[in-house]
Amino acid sequence: MLDHVTIGVSDIERSKAFYDSALRPLGIERLYADGPTFAGYDRETVQQFHRAALAAGGQDNGPPGLRPHYHENYYGAFILDPDGHNIEAVCHSKQT
Repeated sequence: MLDHVTIGVSDIERSKAFYDSALRPLGIERLYADGPTFAGYDRETVQQFHRAALAAGGQDNGPPGLRPHYHENYYGAFILDPDGHNIEAVCHSKQT
């Protein structure tokens, strides 16, 4: 679990809307908005994240799928946010 990550953005309102939409399927909701410059966010499925992030304006940077070059069960999806930051959702569990 991440405690915090700082990402510089060019438009805080656009980025809050993007991350609210993209992270909602993962069960992650914004925890706070600290004035005009900071917002904080705390896995349903990698595929839901990818679809929601695309619908929210993100760009595909690697569709959901296995990435065996990381490890045998690494299943991830990559999105570029509105500012071009690479955002990833990943599942490390073996799928049955």
